[in-house]
Amino acid sequence: RVFGRNAAAVSAALRGAMAHLPVDINPQPPRRNSFEVSLVKEDGSTVELWSGIGKGPPRKLKFPQPETVVEALKSSLA
Repeated sequence: RVFGRNAAAVSAALRGAMAHLPVDINPQPPRRNSFEVSLVKEDGSTVELWSGIGKGPPRKLKFPQPETVVEALKSSLA
């Protein structure tokens, strides 16, 4: 539930920042106990915007603030 709640918050922030950008949650089976956000560009390359792997404890460090992911997205598209 915690992962789903955080995924919903991040996807809402991304959709709010860039409405034309499609957002998929777990298009492939996720790694167990991990939280990552990636951008797949039109050419098929992948840019990692945020990864909680290796972060924590405490568990809350595994999840980003939605604004942090939006800023990483904007900088990777610039």
